[in-house]
Amino acid sequence: MDEQETSRPAIEAPTVSVIVPCRNEALRIGGLLAALAAQRYDLARVEIIIADGGSTDGTHRAIDVACAQYPMLDIQVLDNPNTSIPAALNLALAAARGTYIVRMDAHSAPHPEYLARCISLLEAGRGANVGGVWQIAPGAETLIARGIAAAAGSPLAVGDAKYRYTSQAGPVDTVPFGAFRRDLALRLAGYDETLLANEDYEFNVRIRWNGGTIWLDPQIRATYYARPTLRALARQYWRYGFWKQHMLRRNPETLRPRQVAAPTLVATLSVLSLLAPFARIARWLLALVLALYAGLLALAAGGAARKERKPALLVVVPPAVATMHLAWGSGFLAGMLGGRAAGRR
Repeated sequence: MDEQETSRPAIEAPTVSVIVPCRNEALRIGGLLAALAAQRYDLARVEIIIADGGSTDGTHRAIDVACAQYPMLDIQVLDNPNTSIPAALNLALAAARGTYIVRMDAHSAPHPEYLARCISLLEAGRGANVGGVWQIAPGAETLIARGIAAAAGSPLAVGDAKYRYTSQAGPVDTVPFGAFRRDLALRLAGYDETLLANEDYEFNVRIRWNGGTIWLDPQIRATYYARPTLRALARQYWRYGFWKQHMLRRNPETLRPRQVAAPTLVATLSVLSLLAPFARIARWLLALVLALYAGLLALAAGGAARKERKPALLVVVPPAVATMHLAWGSGFLAGMLGGRAAGRR
């Protein structure tokens, strides 16, 4: 190797801004920051911007502890008086200085190769927004929490949302924790603050409209902590369904078959239940629909129990999947019939 080659400066890694919406995440924010500290990337080229929506549970203390534990991290905390997730993301985007943005969640923990793999694929031009798969973990050490986590990775529960289970790389409709150029996000005016959920999907719709590809690579992995109780799960999926309906009003061409199934199930059960006291055919049809649905839930539970080698999941996966379907479908129908304020539940 000649002298000119030995004196050539090393190529610096691109700068990265990790943006995180946050509210009352004292239990999880430390795990996220620990996972970011373990990234196989030049952390001197990374900044972390947390937009906090008025946490009251000790989240700020948890961040201070993490700052002391991981002095190599450049962490900035912004106040998000709006409190919504898209407002938090836009606030963080406005403050970001990195060439690339990586959108993370306080309920997540990216695996060590996450940043490096995302940036490598972006630099290679594989996609305008690049992301990976969720490996879903229980939100608590209880049987029902394990059932919820298993259900959240079931194709019956989530349809063709490939980031929850696929092993194939390729173009998709959306990725949950994507990486993209900051100038692209600014050109698209960031996230839609009128949507209190589904903001990632809508953002990806606009990327695709502008000729960009959303690329999913299963080698990019993040652990995502599911909701710990059926009540919390129902609230989450009700909001998802409600705001999905509002997003589809604006973008009807993005409708997918999986998005019709849950509201159709809820509407069918509701109508047949109302008619059942008055018509024998309605009672027979209601029994048939319930039997078929119970069979599908049993299949989903059996698949989860075999995959996880936990027979107890046979008991807890069915109510978790049913909660997802019924809450999402009810929220979707409420979005069709009710006002926008209902979506703040």
